[in-house]
Amino acid sequence: MSWRRRLFVTATLLLAGAVPARADQPLLADLSSHLIAITTGFTGTSVVLFGATDGPGDVVAIVRGPEQDIVVRQKQHRGGIWINTHSVSFASVPSYYAVFSSRPLAAIASSGMRALDQIGIDNLRLEPIEATSTASEVATFRAALLEEEQRQGVYFEQPNSVSFLGDRLFRVTISFPANVPTGTYFVEVLLLRDGNVMSGQTTPLVVSETGLNADLNEFATANALAYGLAAVAIAALLGWLASLPFRDA
Repeated sequence: MSWRRRLFVTATLLLAGAVPARADQPLLADLSSHLIAITTGFTGTSVVLFGATDGPGDVVAIVRGPEQDIVVRQKQHRGGIWINTHSVSFASVPSYYAVFSSRPLAAIASSGMRALDQIGIDNLRLEPIEATSTASEVATFRAALLEEEQRQGVYFEQPNSVSFLGDRLFRVTISFPANVPTGTYFVEVLLLRDGNVMSGQTTPLVVSETGLNADLNEFATANALAYGLAAVAIAALLGWLASLPFRDA
């Protein structure tokens, strides 16, 4: 048994034994870390979700990033240029959304159940801010938004990714890409049996910039004009230095 597997088993057993199993607490879960620090050269990372149940069942983990309003624009080629012809704004869109499950979602719960609990990308409730578009237009722009988020790698589903050790202990590795947004995330863990949610637990996770990245971001936010002027000056200086080898002696 590798040291990683031994660590998982030990941690999960401690978690399972930390609180006595009760009828009203059939699920216990935690993260290997509650903080993701983004430093210079950050290329992505992962954390381990581990836990225990009071018996056989399916486990689904849903990770949501900070919510934001997003404008989806439609562009058309007119007169030789691309212009925005229509747009739809959506409110409270998760900046990151990932679903991990012990089996394919369709085998775990019915479509109605998944829609009710917003389990799966297709079941996310994305509401337009202004009711100025038709239902057909909203559906088209919603599909475009989901497609773009998946292309960026911040929306995805991973069926069969929750692994069990016996009937009770489980774990899953949650991955985060290099472009992961900062903020407070929520990891919701569900235990399902016969298509019904038996128990759920939500755990916070913070993604934050540290070191030079955080200092620069703080300075840029508090001193936007000075930061912009400094960026222009540095760019001009670098351009001048780059041109020196090509100047006539």
